[in-house]
Amino acid sequence: MNTSAILYKNSRRKHYTFIGIMLILLLLAIVFSVCLGSTAIGYRDVYALFTGQASEAAIQIIVNMRLPRIAAALICGWALAISGSIMQIILKNPLASPYTLGLSNAAAFGASVAIVFGNFASTIPKSGDMMMVTNPYIVTLSAFLCSLLALFIILLIMRSLNNNPQTIILAGIIISSIFAAALSGIQYIATPSQLASIIFWTFGDLGHTNWSGIFLNFIIILPVSACLFYNRWSYRAIGAGDEYARSIGVNPDRTRIIGLVLTTVCTSVVVSFFGVIAFIGLVVPHMIRKLIGNNEEFLILASAITGAVFLLICDTLARTLFAPVVVPVGIITSMVGAPVFLILLLNKKKNENYC
Repeated sequence: MNTSAILYKNSRRKHYTFIGIMLILLLLAIVFSVCLGSTAIGYRDVYALFTGQASEAAIQIIVNMRLPRIAAALICGWALAISGSIMQIILKNPLASPYTLGLSNAAAFGASVAIVFGNFASTIPKSGDMMMVTNPYIVTLSAFLCSLLALFIILLIMRSLNNNPQTIILAGIIISSIFAAALSGIQYIATPSQLASIIFWTFGDLGHTNWSGIFLNFIIILPVSACLFYNRWSYRAIGAGDEYARSIGVNPDRTRIIGLVLTTVCTSVVVSFFGVIAFIGLVVPHMIRKLIGNNEEFLILASAITGAVFLLICDTLARTLFAPVVVPVGIITSMVGAPVFLILLLNKKKNENYC
């Protein structure tokens, strides 16, 4: 066996090992997240749940409170991380993500428009909790349409600038600022009950989910993720250059647009249900790239799994750091992601030859 074959085999073994480790961490994170919280749940209580001998209180806490939140963290982290990894590949920019491109703010604005002008929100509970949306389908559709609008603007800017990847982030910052200003305007004219519901989107929180919303996210994100992973070789060809992609039969423009639309679907769905959770799509793919390299065959899947683990850990910290007070998970991810984003900006010259 020649040296190249040995290196290739060792590289694949390294990648499979990394994915296996992340799956083990995912399982451990789920177990700890079930047990940790303002009300302690022992491992015996979890075991008793599977044997049918758990107490009614344990069943209510685990099944109706913690498991939906865990499922929401896994789906949301998966969707944002896989979207960020695809965007960074096809735009050839390590700073690309649903948040930095303004898609998250656009989706939040769309959800807010549906809440205010469509009145798709319930009244504020007496406990003062943030409101739930009673018609998630209209809100999701509105969020998706606004995300598509933001994506359309990005594509126009890319075309006018000859697809210069160095200017895409600046365009995303501008788009994000525009939708953030529009969101502030919506908040200004909203009623107190509508304003409370809009705040949910701007904070980013997993505590107000339910199994029906999780199921809707699952049936949308699963086939989209499968399609993205199926096209991983096309994305790898684009990452090597548009001319190279054309030489092997890949249409870079069509593949890039389809990839951006699919990632916009993932982003708009999770934002419409869980709010703006920043930096998952930026930090996780960049971290995975540093650990295992640019092999898209493993990068996309590893980013998705790590994104799920990362958001679940952040949400567990949000529930336990100041228990019984629960901090919105978007605050935790921003506290972690913002310093990393600053580091990326300071090392911009090192990333100019990305892909």
